[in-house]
Amino acid sequence: MKKYVGLATLLAAAPLYAADLVNHADNRPASLDTGAQKRVQVVNVWATWCVPCRREMPALSQWYAAEKRQRRGVRVEMAGVALDKPADVSRFLQSVPVRYPILRYTGNDSTAWMRGLGNPTGALPFTIIRAPACGNYRKTLLGEVSPQQLTRAVAEAAAKCRAG
Repeated sequence: MKKYVGLATLLAAAPLYAADLVNHADNRPASLDTGAQKRVQVVNVWATWCVPCRREMPALSQWYAAEKRQRRGVRVEMAGVALDKPADVSRFLQSVPVRYPILRYTGNDSTAWMRGLGNPTGALPFTIIRAPACGNYRKTLLGEVSPQQLTRAVAEAAAKCRAG
């Protein structure tokens, strides 16, 4: 019995952001926890039925393309996590293509998963800026974000990386 309790405790402590994700392009298991050094990661959680999500995605894609070109001394990676069925995501991405990878949450409790990422209400859209290798920096932006907000948040994370 103790073995099972220990295993359950270990599984409960596993990072929520590493579970129940697949790459939308090939349906293979995916993780937000890639462990790269000196990198800032931007994760945008969205859904096709969410009007603010749909409104912000073209600007997020343009921001990411510009950020990749500018390379401000810190590597920035971005991913979108859709809370939708594969067909809905595919249909949406045909009309609104993005320049960053899209993952899909496939678990049964997206609200609990989002709480684990720092979204206490489960509202969409929300964006996380993380720098795990730089003092475990994390910032959560609830609601529709602007390119200016992302640039400021990434600059804060990059400063942590330079200081660390």
